[in-house]
Amino acid sequence: MKLRSPLVPIAGIAVAALALAGCASADPLAGGEGADDGDDGGAIVIGSQDYYSNEIVAEIYAQALEAVGYEVQRDFRIGQREVYLPEIEAGSIDLFPEYSGPVLQYWEPDTEARLPDDVYHSLVGAMPEGLRPLDQAPATDQDAYAVTRAFAEEWNLTTIADLANVTVPLTLGANSEAESRPNGPQGLASAYGVEAGFAPIEDGGGPLTVKALEDGDIQLAIVYTSDPSIAENDLVVLEDPEGLFLASHIVPLASERVDDEAAEVINALSAQLTADELIALNARSVNEELPAATIATDWLAEHGA
Repeated sequence: MKLRSPLVPIAGIAVAALALAGCASADPLAGGEGADDGDDGGAIVIGSQDYYSNEIVAEIYAQALEAVGYEVQRDFRIGQREVYLPEIEAGSIDLFPEYSGPVLQYWEPDTEARLPDDVYHSLVGAMPEGLRPLDQAPATDQDAYAVTRAFAEEWNLTTIADLANVTVPLTLGANSEAESRPNGPQGLASAYGVEAGFAPIEDGGGPLTVKALEDGDIQLAIVYTSDPSIAENDLVVLEDPEGLFLASHIVPLASERVDDEAAEVINALSAQLTADELIALNARSVNEELPAATIATDWLAEHGA
């Protein structure tokens, strides 16, 4: 899995990786026997969602592992959760940046976990055999309902519960798979007693979704809280007192092919990835239109990696 060429001496990550190579990890969730155990099983396959923010994080993983000598294969932008999770379960993908709450709900739809630590520990128990979560990052990319500033002020909206006071028909806009997910129209009705129609908009809360909000074609949308367009378009994210949206920290899913040394590299990255850092990464993609590889390279350089 790991190339036998000399390691690139990168600060922080390299120190952690080399230290781990000299002693076994005490983490009970860790798998593998170390990168230099003679296993020439090929590259670590890293995947990403078909979403620019997720691709950037996956590219950070890939470049960091390559820097310490691992062979990596990229399988990016392969679709949404219903598409790529079966591939992960089948062993076709070894490392994937996921989001703790939504992926927990995929494997455990009736989970009662809502807070970050509870969600993470539930995820440990819910994952199929052969998979494990690495350390979750401080960064969150939380699904949320958003409305325009004008609509929020017209109906005095602060929380999702306030939507019950709206007397005009409501339509929720989001990617088509959201219609049957727990935070789609059925979840909105169950948690808050609010009825809404559904309009599929396949851009992950992007410019088409924002335009539909501004044009009044939809009244609320599912957005990602790390999206810089929320501030740029003065959207209002509604508070969620009933916990319809679970805590959603970035958490790498790893197969048994991700050995202890590789896991330590990824954990070191996750520790540095905060919510503000993620918004800044996303802003570079949206505003500067830079490729994920460039954004990842710059971020790793800025963080001593």
